[in-house]
Amino acid sequence: PLPTEKAMVCFGSMFIELPKAKTREMLRQDQEELDEEINKLRKDLRVKVNRLYEAQGKPELKGFNLNPMSAEEMKLINRILEG
Repeated sequence: PLPTEKAMVCFGSMFIELPKAKTREMLRQDQEELDEEINKLRKDLRVKVNRLYEAQGKPELKGFNLNPMSAEEMKLINRILEG
């Protein structure tokens, strides 16, 4: 038999067979939306933590405003470390 170009996807309590390309695109789009939401929540959390520390009379946390490296930055660092 020929390999199928479809994938089974679960939506709620039912499975639907969709083309693999469409499934891949849906998953990529969902992941992008989740990444955006995570970044927004992280940004909001930093503001809220700083406000909480200020209200408690504590100094601002050091290093809390750091941002993660991008995949491209990590590749460059690994290339440098490897020599």
